[in-house]
Amino acid sequence: LIPLISVLFLTLLFLFLALFPGAFNCCTKISDEIPKGILRRVERFEIQKAHGLCHLEAVILHMKGKKFCVNPWNRKIKKLMKKMKHKIHRSKSHVRKQRRTRITKQKEQK
Repeated sequence: LIPLISVLFLTLLFLFLALFPGAFNCCTKISDEIPKGILRRVERFEIQKAHGLCHLEAVILHMKGKKFCVNPWNRKIKKLMKKMKHKIHRSKSHVRKQRRTRITKQKEQK
């Protein structure tokens, strides 16, 4: 009887994981304090809404192979997100300008 219950439990667990792959990627707790060392190493961030499988509103900070869940209302986090959005936007437009300039110079040389 015990092996049958174990097999049934594992089957249900695998079924759950297959149907809801993001269920264990949610932040379950958030931190209000963020060490400066973490803020310096953030590569990107993700916003977790409090609906669906994730029942907690959070900002997920991604660093090399690690995640850190923080309070989205923290002033440092708001400032970081604004800075990163501006930095990403600015770098994209800068790349486009360089590319156009290079293409124009190539046409002039021909």
